[in-house]
Amino acid sequence: MSKMLIPNEIITQKIYAIRGQKVMIDRDLAELYEVETRALIQAVKRNIDSFPEDFMFQLNDKEFESLISQIVTSNRGGTRKRPYAFTEHGVLMLSGVLKSDRARQVNIQIMRLFTKMREILLTNKDLILKMNQVEQKLIKHDSALKTVFDALKQLIQEEPKPRKEIGYKRNKK
Repeated sequence: MSKMLIPNEIITQKIYAIRGQKVMIDRDLAELYEVETRALIQAVKRNIDSFPEDFMFQLNDKEFESLISQIVTSNRGGTRKRPYAFTEHGVLMLSGVLKSDRARQVNIQIMRLFTKMREILLTNKDLILKMNQVEQKLIKHDSALKTVFDALKQLIQEEPKPRKEIGYKRNKK
């Protein structure tokens, strides 16, 4: 098994839900790959046929504003350009167009995280289904349990809020 280049928590914090999909933003990917965002976008545009809309799309103004409000730390440099979002498949295609060893290794790590997230989601769906079945049986006998099940459902459905990064950040030159 290859060693982790980047802590999984750092990558996970860079995955956003936009248009009902889990995506990563061009600037975050460029940072992980240790390339300039401009270079990443140029590589994509040279190979645009490899990036259909279900692999990559540019955020609209409303999505961009929403994304900015989700980001707690402002290390974005005040960019005015709407970023590109890459779905899991788009991220996978990036390793082919960037052709660097680091991009390949980081992509392997990102793909493992996407897979793990999908497994967790499927497990939660099974848990919710089983919980609903038990709920229906128990509520017939005790209406006080309905309050407990309602609280559990609310906890399961809440999306975790982005966590603020802690620690000292060095500027890369």
